[in-house]
Amino acid sequence: MKLLQWNIQWCRGMDGKVDPARIARESKELCDPDVCCFQEVAINYDTLAGSSGEDQPSLLARHFPGYSAHFAPVVDVPDGKGGRRQFGNMILSRLPVRQVFRHTLPWPPQDEVPSMPRIAIEAVVEASWGLVSVLGTHLEFFSATQRAAQVARLVELQNERAAHAVSKPGYKSGPFEPMQRPAASILCGDFNMRAENPSAAKLRETWSDGWSVAHPGRPHPPTFCLFDDTYEKVPYCCDFVFVTPDLAPRVSSVAVDLETKASDHQPVIVSFT
Repeated sequence: MKLLQWNIQWCRGMDGKVDPARIARESKELCDPDVCCFQEVAINYDTLAGSSGEDQPSLLARHFPGYSAHFAPVVDVPDGKGGRRQFGNMILSRLPVRQVFRHTLPWPPQDEVPSMPRIAIEAVVEASWGLVSVLGTHLEFFSATQRAAQVARLVELQNERAAHAVSKPGYKSGPFEPMQRPAASILCGDFNMRAENPSAAKLRETWSDGWSVAHPGRPHPPTFCLFDDTYEKVPYCCDFVFVTPDLAPRVSSVAVDLETKASDHQPVIVSFT
């Protein structure tokens, strides 16, 4: 299984152009992914730089024929014209998807900093070795307090997932019909923090860092501010792929593409055996 993690900045490249087709093309050229985890996907958001208000989930889905497309908006507001603007995360999967969950993450009030709601989308996919939950998320940038609360919730969700993995008698009627939910999970996203951040260490108590599994002792390559120093003058890594310990032996390679300028973030490619 090949997995692509990428904050696509509403499909806006370093040239200022919003181009979903370019994101799809470069994704396929990078690794021909089985699963894509995208952050910052927009619908009807003509207030975002370079955007004309495209329905980006639909456009991306069109450019990934043979994939199922799953969008989780976390911002959902009126556009002032009778429609709605939405912004969130997306998973595209060429593998069968058994279930999809959309987990709203904590957003404790903190008036002194800008912030926005956050979400994690989870798809239970059928990998060659069995079921695995793939989660894509995007944590708060401006608030360490909110980010810590969101990390704590992700850990709670993993504990909940593991508990649901235990077989239970089911009431087989409509939405009550029981479905297998795996404890094995892959957590991807733009976490808006560095690897040495205490909240990142908290995640590593539950998951293994895919990069460190594949490249022990080597620092993470930068995934942010490589071609744009608006937020930081020195590039750094804030985009990670974490795996539960049972999946660590299946991580065969992890790479960061340092050349594409199709977004302000660099894509992370992980291969599993």
